[in-house]
Parts: sequence; C-alpha cells; structure tokens
Amino acid sequence: MADKQGAALSAERLGVNEAGRAALAERAAQLLARAKARGATAAEVSLAKRQNLELTVRQGALETLEQTEGQDLSLTVFRGQRSATVSSSDLSPEACETLVEKALFLADQAEEDPHAGLAPPELAPAVLPNLDLFHPWALSLDEARALASACEAAALAVSPELRNSEGATVASALGLSCYANSQGFQAIEPRSRHGLYAAVIAGEGARMQRDGWGVTRRCPDDGLDPQAVGRRAGERALARLDARPVPTGRYPVVFDSTVASTLLGHFVGAISGGALYRRASFLLDALGEMLFPPRYSITEDPLRPRGLASASFDDDAVATAPKAFVAEGRLESYALSVYAGRRLGLAPTGNGGGVHNLAMNHDGLSREALLEELGTGLWITELMGQGVNGVTGDYSRGAAGFWVEKGQIAYPVQEITVAGQLRDIYRNIRAVADDGEQPRAVEVGSMLIDGMTIAGA
Repeated sequence: MADKQGAALSAERLGVNEAGRAALAERAAQLLARAKARGATAAEVSLAKRQNLELTVRQGALETLEQTEGQDLSLTVFRGQRSATVSSSDLSPEACETLVEKALFLADQAEEDPHAGLAPPELAPAVLPNLDLFHPWALSLDEARALASACEAAALAVSPELRNSEGATVASALGLSCYANSQGFQAIEPRSRHGLYAAVIAGEGARMQRDGWGVTRRCPDDGLDPQAVGRRAGERALARLDARPVPTGRYPVVFDSTVASTLLGHFVGAISGGALYRRASFLLDALGEMLFPPRYSITEDPLRPRGLASASFDDDAVATAPKAFVAEGRLESYALSVYAGRRLGLAPTGNGGGVHNLAMNHDGLSREALLEELGTGLWITELMGQGVNGVTGDYSRGAAGFWVEKGQIAYPVQEITVAGQLRDIYRNIRAVADDGEQPRAVEVGSMLIDGMTIAGA
C-alpha cells in the first residue's frame, strides 16, 4: 500500500512489502540454522519491527509529540530439556551470532525441565487466514494535531463547567512480526492499531472531577470520530460533579460495561494455566462446575476480522479456534499454553500468551432497562486499586459511579469501596445489558450483581 505524502508512519519503511517480508524471514531462518548448527536440539525465534506515533494537545497547544521506530528479536533455544531465552534490539548478523552463543551458554546452565519444548508440529495452523489486521493511517503530523485539537474542543464545549483539560491524544502504531521455529513453521504478519483519547476536568476547587473517553481500532475508518470521543469525555466528566459517598451497607450493584470487563479478566486469570499449576487460583479443580447462572456463556473468537485481540496462532505456534470457556454457566475449558498443559496433564488450548476476543452473552436489556431492574443501588463506572486476591477470590476495590433510586440516577458517588467474593459475584449475576462497547478485546455489557458490600460514609 502506498503511503500518503507526508504521512508520519510509513508501511513501506516498515518493510511490509514483499522484499521486507523476505528479509525478515531470511534473518529468522539464519538464526534457527545457527542455533541448530551449534548444538540446539530445537529453537524458536520472534522478530518484530514497529513504528509508533503519539501526539497530545492540551488547551489547544501541542504538549507532547513522540514518534519512534524500533525492532526486537527474541530467541529461545533448547538443549534437550534445558532451555533459555535471550532478546536484543540489534538484528545485525554479528549481533545475532553473539545472541545464539549466549542463548546456548545459558541453556547449558539451566535446570532440566521435563515439560519444556516446542509444541507438537501438528498443532500449528496449516493455513494462515487473513484476519484483516493491517490498516495504515495516512496521517501527517498536522492532521494528527488537528484531530486532537478537535477532540479536545468537543469535550470542553459540552458545558461551561469544563474549564480545564488533561489533553486529547492521537496514537497510531504499525508493526510487522515474524515467528519461526525449527520444526518448519513460519508466519509473518503486519498489524496496526490506532486510537483517539481525551480527558477533561469539570468544576473548580473541591468540586473538581476528572473523566475521559477513548477508542482504539485496527482501521482508522472504523469509528475514530474526534467529535464523538470528545463529547463523551466531556459528558462523563460533567456527570461526576458534586459526587459524595453513600451509607455503608449491602446493595445490588451494576458494573458499567466499561468496567464489567475487569470481572471477566479476574475469571480468565483464575483459569489460566500458570495460576492453576502453581495452585494459586480460586478456581482450582473447578472444571465442570457451574460458576455462572445457566443462561450465560463466555466465549473467545480468535479469528474475528479486525479484532483487537485476533490471532491465528498463539505464542506457542498452536492454532487458535473459537471456543467456549463457559457454556450455559458451566466451566468447560481452562486457558492453557503448551507448557501449562504439560504441567497439568491436559491438552493446550491455543492460549499461550492469553485469550483472544473474549465475549459474554447478554439478556437483551438496554442500559436504562438494567437500571430499572437495579431499582435502588449502586452503578459503578470507575474502579481503583488492586484489591483482588486471585488465590482466594476475595474482592475489594475503590469505586466511583452513581447512586440509583427507583431506576433513576439520583447523584454521583465517590470515595467508596465495593467488596465481595468472586465466586459469589459470578453466581449472583442477575442480568447483563446489551450495551457493551464494540469492538473491544473483552466485550461484555453492563452487569447487575445481586448484593455486594459497599463501604462509604
């Protein structure tokens, strides 16, 4: 794809063309050949080239501008059941030669691990689908500045109460990666990611409140609207004015769609192989259990076109495929890498490196209908702190949002703590709305939980 004259980032300079891909593939093949020739029983290599642009405008003036280009190399070698991984930002032949020698030396010093090794070659994808993940943004620096300025202006125009700004940011990133291993698998993939973000401050003095909004897309044509982003950032900040605590007690709670994804994040952490084989998960030995109400399922779709977490293979070169972690409330699958699977005596699930495009189904309710179902209780729109114990499932986090009475917003809330136990939270989901933002790496609507402890005034 040709680059627009004056564009800040360049697909051509990145090497996305045929010659650039061939050069990356050749360097990967050379590294593997050197490792094998010097005694490695197996090896894998990842090479990546990247370009990044981030520009921030605050109060109409350019505040920060950062444009970077770089490259990375990671090499893992095996000597039988001993292994070592080394990395570098230097892809020159001399540096690669030194890197191979260093990796082999370190592997010789490592302890034997009976679970170490590459994935069986038959688990690699036979064909790499086109997931449509690369869409360069032909954006000049002047155009990026104009977009950020328009976004900030739209946020501040929401109300005279919005007098200050933390800025609006335009971000764009291009990458080209190559993975190859000594079993003959090789894949070269370009990716892009673009974003637009704004944060503003409402009120003055003790009344000041901050909030913002942002969107991230693979393709800049898929909803990077500076007016819409700015307006939503301004509305969110304005709505928080005159927030106060609520009385301590036990109430039903709605986790807004923007924070409900964190509940699924804790779930994924608990079913991930590393936590399981270390016996550090509150869902240890939970396979087959009913964890959620039977009308809910949690799935992943790694092959979604333009998905923010799409991938045709995982970090172990195991082919990915759509599947359900939870089906009709029951835990059907862990999220396992090759190594974790071997430790647990289970097959890998294509989740080396994490999950891909997670989603939870909903009940077809709008956000307004969900608040009516809530009746009187708390609507959480922001979470703070890290008070979640992945071993016990104990949950306690700072929160802010809105107090709801008879299905209507009564006033904004701050300086409170919401607490519970994750197993109880999942079991006590009363309803899920259909207001989940798309596309996101974790798509879930606002979630109503029956009964959580709120510590306030």
